[in-house]
Order: sequence, then structure tokens, then C-alpha cells
Amino acid sequence: MRAIRLRRTGGPEVLELQNIDLPPPGPGQVQVKHTNVGVNFIDTYHRSGLYPIPLPSGLGLEAAGVVDAVGEGVSSLQPGDRVAYCSGPIGAYAEANNVPADRVVKLPSAVTDEVAAATLLKGMTAQYLLRRTYAVKHGDTILFHAAAGGVGLIACQWAKHLGATVIGTVGSAEKVELAKSHGCAHVLNVRSEDWVKRVRELTSGAGVPVVYDSVGKDTWSGSLDCLAIRGTMVSFGNASGAVPAFEPGILSAKGSLYLTRPTLMHYTRTPQELQETADDLFSVIASGVVKVSVNQRFKLEDARAAHEALHSRSTTGATVLMP
Repeated sequence: MRAIRLRRTGGPEVLELQNIDLPPPGPGQVQVKHTNVGVNFIDTYHRSGLYPIPLPSGLGLEAAGVVDAVGEGVSSLQPGDRVAYCSGPIGAYAEANNVPADRVVKLPSAVTDEVAAATLLKGMTAQYLLRRTYAVKHGDTILFHAAAGGVGLIACQWAKHLGATVIGTVGSAEKVELAKSHGCAHVLNVRSEDWVKRVRELTSGAGVPVVYDSVGKDTWSGSLDCLAIRGTMVSFGNASGAVPAFEPGILSAKGSLYLTRPTLMHYTRTPQELQETADDLFSVIASGVVKVSVNQRFKLEDARAAHEALHSRSTTGATVLMP
């Protein structure tokens, strides 16, 4: 089969299309023939070496398709089942992959393969952020960075449905209207305005109870300054680089703040948690509460171009590869 591989870390140029042999699924595994593959920022962290992985390696954590074969001991799935996965093993940038059966979710008929591949990781991230890391309540005013990105477009719609007033940030004027049309009551351009001041103005000086920040280094300090007393800083990504080292005392000085650095893996540890998280996402998609925008599609062999588009911040919504 064809697969994207990397022998060293670096920029998009290290991605290579190769022909490799995929063995039959082992005990407890299923072999998934991919119809669509999700592209996510965490893939760029693996490729660059920010999140180290053993090399040589495949790339990608998320895909949707059909079960082609099942390994010994698997009874929960059978060939022909429509499924998706988003927590590895790494190697989704390929025509097929062997995946632990307990890390696979079944797809309802109301959710297409493309939507599943485009949203499972980002949508389940939105689910745990809004429903469990900080449970958004009716009447909350929240700040969500990168509101026009893959997670942001899902989370802002969902947060509005939960009754929150969403302040979103974007990095260009072109993305303002997109964020507004996906749940944001207010959209701030971090490149052209004093967004920290604006958040304080929009909250009558009080600040917000929670900031969801996947940008990292560039927004870290400002995000802390947007929080209300005993507010929660949710740092869940590093799009601009890792958050700099800091003294814990800064959290006290800025209002006895809470800080968490969550990951999806810790919110979907068991098969039950995984399926329940996915089902919550599928329900808001099927009901129309969350509308999914797959705005970039690349062929598998064009994975380099997909990563270049991510880095340029020219993408909106979700990006998929088509094997």
C-alpha cells in the first residue's frame, strides 16, 4: 500500500510517499481501509520533533473507513463496519492501518466518512474542553483562541448552543466573518487590535472564567490577563510555539488562577469513555447544532502541501487527505 513516511524530523519536506507492506491485523486489532484521513496540528508536532516519535515512522492519528479484517480475539467489530479512529497508532497517512479495536469508534449513518475523519479528533477535543475540562454553563462569557481553526469552528458553535457568549480570536481579517458565522458573538483580530483590552471591555472589567488557548507562546501572557479571579487557563496546543517557562507565583498574582494542560488521550482512556465522547460529538453534528466545514482536501501524495497550508495559517475549518 501507499503511505507517507518520515526518516528524520523537520519541515514538510521530510514527508515521503512510499510503498510499504501492511501485515494482517494482530490480536486485538482491526485493519481499517481508509476512505478519508484527518490532518491535525499534532501531526506537525510529530513531524517537527516537538513531540518526539521513534523514527523511521508513519504519520497521522486520525482516519475513517471500513474494517477490512479483524485480528484474533476481536468480537466488537466485523469486516464491513464503518469506523473511525483518532488516537493512533501513528500511521493514518496511508491507504490502511492496523488499529487496536478498543480505540475504534463505530460511525452512525448520519455521519459521513469525510466528516468523521475531519472532526473526530478536533470534535472530541471540543467535547472534553467544553463539557469536562471547564464545564461551560449558560450565561458564561468565554474566550476561545483560533476560533476559525478546526477545533475552534466546532467548539464555538457548541459553546453557543450551551448558552455561552463566545469571544473568539483570529489571526486575519479574512477569518472574522467565518468565526462570527460559527458561534462567536465577538471576534478579535490578535494581529491588529489590543485583544486583551477588548476582552476586559466586553466583560465590564471582570474578565472571563475560562480561556481556551491552542496558540501557545504568542497568546500565553495575554490569556492570563483576560481571566477573572479564580479563572481557568486551558492550554491545549502550541501553534505558535511552546509556552515559555514561568514561575507558578504568576497564577497567584493574576487572581489565584487555575492552569491545566489537558490531552484527549486522558479523557478517552477506556473504550467506554471513547465511544461516549464520540457519540456526544456525533449527536450535535447529526442535530445540526455543529455544522462541519471541510475546506481543504488534498490527495495522499500531497501531504507536504497540506502541512505547508497549515503552517501558513491559510486554512480554515478541517483538512483531509484522500488516499
